Amino acid sequence: MTDATPSTSTETAADGTPDYDAMTRDIADVPAVEVITTVAVHLLSAAAVNLGLDKPDSEHKDLDEARKLITALAGLVTASATEISSFHAAPLRDGLKSLQLAFREASIVPDEPGQGPGEKFTGPVFG
Repeated sequence: MTDATPSTSTETAADGTPDYDAMTRDIADVPAVEVITTVAVHLLSAAAVNLGLDKPDSEHKDLDEARKLITALAGLVTASATEISSFHAAPLRDGLKSLQLAFREASIVPDEPGQGPGEKFTGPVFG
């Protein structure tokens, strides 16, 4: 990652309101590849927690939520792969496949090949 991350300080104008121009400049300085990979990592993490992968006997297990997050991640990774280079896309694809396989394993009634979360974007996933 580069040093061009947005400022976490709350910049305010002279009248005490947020300085939206300064915040806009800060986010404009962040390269697109960083925004895309950051969002992808958040989706990966949230899906893993909803699959119960965060710890044994997790109370956060929710396969419906995990399905939505994995599908969103698959769409993002598939759509952005050519834009962010294989250096960044390959690990995201690996993480996505791991989540898809974990979902299949966690499901009481597994989806047919090609029907699992995100598989409309990635194609069928096999172990």
